[in-house]
Amino acid sequence: MTNSTDAPKKLRHVVLPIEGMTCASCVSTVEGALGRTGGVGEVSVNLANETASIAYDPASVGVAALERAVTGVGYGLGHERTAISVPGIDDAAQAARAEAACAGLDGVLSATASAATAQVVVTYVPGALSVADLRAALGAAGFTPGAAEGANALEAEMDRLSRRAEVRRLGVRTLVSVVTAAFIMALMFTPPVRDALGMRWVNVLAMALATPVQVWAGREFYVSAWGAARRRTSNMNTLIALGTSVAFVYSVYATLFGALGGGTEETYFDISATIIALILLGRVLEARAKGSASDAIRALMGLQPRTARVLRNGVETEVPAADLTVGDAVRVRPGERIPTDGTIYEGRTGVDESMLTGESLPVEKGPGDGVFGGTVNLTGALTFIATQVGGGTALAQIIRLVQHAQGSKAPIQRLADRVAAVFVPAVLAAAALTFVVWLIWGPEPAGSLAMLNAIAVLIIACPCALGLATPTAIMVATSAGARAGVLVRGAEALEQAHKVDVVIFDKTGTLTMGHPQLTDVLAQGSTSDEELLRLAAAVEARSEHPLAGAVVAGARERGIEPREAADFQSAPGLGVRAVVDGESITVGGVNLVRQANLELGSAVASAVRLLSEKGRTPLVVLRDDAPLGVLGVADAVRPESVEAVSRLRALGVEVVMLTGDTRATGEAIAAELGIRRVLAEVLPFQKAEEVKRLQTEGHRVAMVGDGVNDAPALAQADVGIAIGTGTDLAIEAADIALMHADVRGVAGAIRLSRSTIRTIRQNLAWAFGYNIVLIPVAAGLLYVLVGEGGVPAGLGWALGESGFLNPMLSALAMALSSVSVVSNSLRLRRWRDGH
Repeated sequence: MTNSTDAPKKLRHVVLPIEGMTCASCVSTVEGALGRTGGVGEVSVNLANETASIAYDPASVGVAALERAVTGVGYGLGHERTAISVPGIDDAAQAARAEAACAGLDGVLSATASAATAQVVVTYVPGALSVADLRAALGAAGFTPGAAEGANALEAEMDRLSRRAEVRRLGVRTLVSVVTAAFIMALMFTPPVRDALGMRWVNVLAMALATPVQVWAGREFYVSAWGAARRRTSNMNTLIALGTSVAFVYSVYATLFGALGGGTEETYFDISATIIALILLGRVLEARAKGSASDAIRALMGLQPRTARVLRNGVETEVPAADLTVGDAVRVRPGERIPTDGTIYEGRTGVDESMLTGESLPVEKGPGDGVFGGTVNLTGALTFIATQVGGGTALAQIIRLVQHAQGSKAPIQRLADRVAAVFVPAVLAAAALTFVVWLIWGPEPAGSLAMLNAIAVLIIACPCALGLATPTAIMVATSAGARAGVLVRGAEALEQAHKVDVVIFDKTGTLTMGHPQLTDVLAQGSTSDEELLRLAAAVEARSEHPLAGAVVAGARERGIEPREAADFQSAPGLGVRAVVDGESITVGGVNLVRQANLELGSAVASAVRLLSEKGRTPLVVLRDDAPLGVLGVADAVRPESVEAVSRLRALGVEVVMLTGDTRATGEAIAAELGIRRVLAEVLPFQKAEEVKRLQTEGHRVAMVGDGVNDAPALAQADVGIAIGTGTDLAIEAADIALMHADVRGVAGAIRLSRSTIRTIRQNLAWAFGYNIVLIPVAAGLLYVLVGEGGVPAGLGWALGESGFLNPMLSALAMALSSVSVVSNSLRLRRWRDGH
């Protein structure tokens, strides 16, 4: 949501952990509180991972104010605490300076420095800053911070995402509640026990057992409901607290005063305790499922090494990876994980970069090559110079991008948000109406029937499923994509991609290798192909032109080492000439031949024409102006490009190739790839216009490019897809980035989007359908339809003889509804890119 005030000019973006949310109504409440805070621009609260993605103006508002807004509506921000050793703190003045350095950071809640321990103890909000930020602030203040102790931010975040603590806490309460509810039901529904004790004492014992469940196990329902009520709002816990309290309080009254006043001795302690037990059980299952949904992002976080071996002053020392600085010399042994990004200066090895690119084959590395934190050194020892550390590494950027995508909100979620905003008040009204209707017009016992039906309505309603339908699917899908090297910048991009019906590929560097390669060696007459290439390579070895480099590289690939050439001459745009073995050898393009009015002969002219038709650049080789043959040079098509086009066409997507080459060259390459539509002779600044023209034709367009030169076109497209190589994170203009240079991933990204949207629609259909169908059933609609004794025998266990739903089954249905939504989303974990 957007604040109604003018948007700040310079916004800071943070993703903060929110505590205490349980349903879509909570999301609306937190979003509203944050959105009304002055200086806040955009807010998106995610129920699945319990975070708030906030853009705010640091000049107008700070994290402390954001925390006040959240706590003001009954929720909280997650906190972390760490102790950083600072050897330079020798007295109170130094301690005060260290405290001030930390306390001045936005996101620090408290900072205490001690000269006695030479430590600074800081409580801060994770997501707003990190331990690295605290260390940097201390360093800027003139200190040399040491190791950080206490809470490890990475471990804490992984533990939060896994929800282990939540599962343990809820598990204990659930176990106590289930056992207690079972005892109560055994007391109340075992005739020998009832006969032996009498109904009054059965009720007294049931009350004694049910009270701890109501007060202790159900405490969080009351705390949350009361917090919402104080602020004139409501949430899922309001419904649960109200429903169970009605049953419990009525039962307490009946136990203490019912018999004395001549009233009924019938109580519902079994219902109140069982409802709490079942709802807690559902929340345990839901928390476990949510933890599973975060498996992939936790796996990425777990790839970040904790320690590194650094060469300092000629001594190899093991230090925390967080202590690495740019320029450090780092050593890595075979089988170890590389601790940070850098450039190799000693050693050769194979590196497993699958965690970064999704590609399983190892990449050979040597001096001058880049390595990336989190990848695995497989075969040889190496030493490299750190070029990026901490949050600047490729892995850290990927994690940040995935977290941002998981915290964003898809447009399809807006309907659920609108419903959630009025859901709980509507259910409260429906429960009140149900009570009144059955109290006035219901059969006897009208009072009990009215109460039980109202409780059933309160308990069976489930805004949780509505709140989880979209974000859990987005969370699992973005994680699955990241595992395969498909990075999605936000939920909106993931939603838009499923609508794409045209994909435009920029040719150079996307469908092709991006650099010229020798493709053909066509000798004529008595000259052999080997001899032709040997002479041409000798001349071209003296040139710096890209085409010359392709010829020399092609010769070496074929085992031909260029000879020495003398008297080298170059005519820019035409060709080159040199003396090889005493003979004048010329290598040039068609323009050189035309200017020199040379006769090529029918065979060579035919070869030149054939290569041109195939989209290749012909280079004529002459000896003393007599043609020896022709070399073909072209920007070679990537081996996987044909399959990439085929996969997209199988998805019903039209493929268009965009190139600055001549139409003949462009169409020749397009024919090789199976592409029918070519946009040729397009200058770089015209690419965005071509995208726009297709959009005006009514198409949803995805543009695929290198993420740098194609930025305007990527931004213009409905979905911009940047092709990377594992390090090229220049994706600011793109919506989706492929961390490998394999264009087959484009079809994979579209399939991922389609699978995600299909799952979201299933979730929303279930969430809406569940509430639309079961709330009327809980209200007693079936009694109106079938009457007394009209329920089929097979459904009697759930609906009795008259169609009234047992409130305990309402609790079970409610608990399972949100679990079913999360479980359906977890199926997206099976998605694979498919190449």
